[in-house]
Amino acid sequence: QVQLVESGGALVQAGGSLRLSCAASGIIFSINAMSWYRQAPGKQRELVASITYSGGTNYVDSVKGRFTISRDNAKKMVYLQMNSLKPEDTATYYCNVGSGPVGLAKWGQGTQVTVSS
Repeated sequence: QVQLVESGGALVQAGGSLRLSCAASGIIFSINAMSWYRQAPGKQRELVASITYSGGTNYVDSVKGRFTISRDNAKKMVYLQMNSLKPEDTATYYCNVGSGPVGLAKWGQGTQVTVSS
């Protein structure tokens, strides 16, 4: 069974940085694309960034140039480096398997990112 555990969220001021981590188990990690999603209060969950098994990346326009997704296949970890944070980045962030609008595995608990203005 796939298990995803996110960590690294915090309360930060606008302009600050955070690095989110996601530990995956129960999958052949190295052959799967992985993605980060976020859900703000009252809004639908959205795909933020994805990374293929070989390291190709894709980002939603609103985070391009500010966020960087990366992965460590040996450790089965995926990361999201978030710079120049804005209040509109406030959300619960989740990782999941795949690169589409809907994750392929059961969602983890997520990690809360709050950006104050």
